[in-house]
Amino acid sequence: MSYKNDSHVAFIALGANLTSSYGGPADALIAAMGRLASVGLSVSAVSRFYATPCFPAGAGPDYVNAAIAVHSRFDPAGVLDALHRVENDMGRVRVQRWGERVIDLDLIAMGESVLPDREGYAAWRDLPAARQVETTPDRLILPHPRLQDRAFVLVPLRDVARDWRHPWDGRSVVAMCDALPEREIASVRPL
Repeated sequence: MSYKNDSHVAFIALGANLTSSYGGPADALIAAMGRLASVGLSVSAVSRFYATPCFPAGAGPDYVNAAIAVHSRFDPAGVLDALHRVENDMGRVRVQRWGERVIDLDLIAMGESVLPDREGYAAWRDLPAARQVETTPDRLILPHPRLQDRAFVLVPLRDVARDWRHPWDGRSVVAMCDALPEREIASVRPL
């Protein structure tokens, strides 16, 4: 489906790697998608579910990941707030950055939004790897500054928005996937 950078469409990456009261990780993704309408987000496309290696390596069990497109009347901050409400309702506890989780709903992109601004976005996108582990943004950064680096986000996103173009560098989701090493793409396996 082509979204042509529609400002009312948000792309969400879903992930889970722990068993919860919902069942296994795939069950948690299904439960989260079922709750989105109650917070004002209407799902318009869903990727396949994928088994993916834990990121970073050794931080816990492997993940089940997916991507969805949602329509919303909210601005990006409102979408993020809605996602956090669903995570909280499902028992997500934020203990450690990139740690294990029962559900993770990440706002990846929304239309052509570049937040907080082009300069602020560039600073986060260019942040050295060592600083990424220890530094957390104090505001919403869009598109997700690591989007182009993560096969576990791009491969599912390719299922729902292959032609969406990154508003910072103009590349499509397919082009960003093609730029990743083949071993990373191959590590994202359909369930």
